Amino acid sequence: MTSQKIMSVALRHFARNGYEGASLADIATEVGIKKPSIYNHFKGKDDLFMAVYQDVAKRELHFVEAYLKPDRHVQLEQQLFGFLSGYKERYEKEEDTKFFLRMSFFPPVHLQQQSLKMSLFYIDQMADQAKVLFQSAKQEGLIHADVTIEQATGAYMAVLDSLVVEMLYGDHDHLMKRLEVTWHVFWRGVRNI
Repeated sequence: MTSQKIMSVALRHFARNGYEGASLADIATEVGIKKPSIYNHFKGKDDLFMAVYQDVAKRELHFVEAYLKPDRHVQLEQQLFGFLSGYKERYEKEEDTKFFLRMSFFPPVHLQQQSLKMSLFYIDQMADQAKVLFQSAKQEGLIHADVTIEQATGAYMAVLDSLVVEMLYGDHDHLMKRLEVTWHVFWRGVRNI
């Protein structure tokens, strides 16, 4: 249980202060242990960071999988748009999402390759989940005949990428404007009229 508690506290410290600003001593104090006790569970700060990153990535992927299941009783437009707006809300409210997106874009320099590998895996899994949804929608005749499943998936991921950039660099108003205009063009292009 102490490993999980260490990871939970470390997540808050990494999310708020970044890798460089997070202190193992501060994490240990908040957990209620001495700093050397962390080494009973993790090899060091890098190991703790990557364990937190991997744990958060799994939770983020569970959110994606739950939301983008093709068997949901929601209209396709509502489901796809709801995921995008739901992801925005997660970023605004959930430390998991803030941490994951920030560390995906701004990993510690010396952990960049490991972080990139995990981020790309997550993005690929997300795209695969969206692809399953678009395959189901295509079979139901909800996607325009001229739009392939790969095109619909790629365009949807591009809309999501655009929103993530606004989440990290912009503000709420810019994000909402970006969501409104990109969604309009995306949905108009893929739906079967």
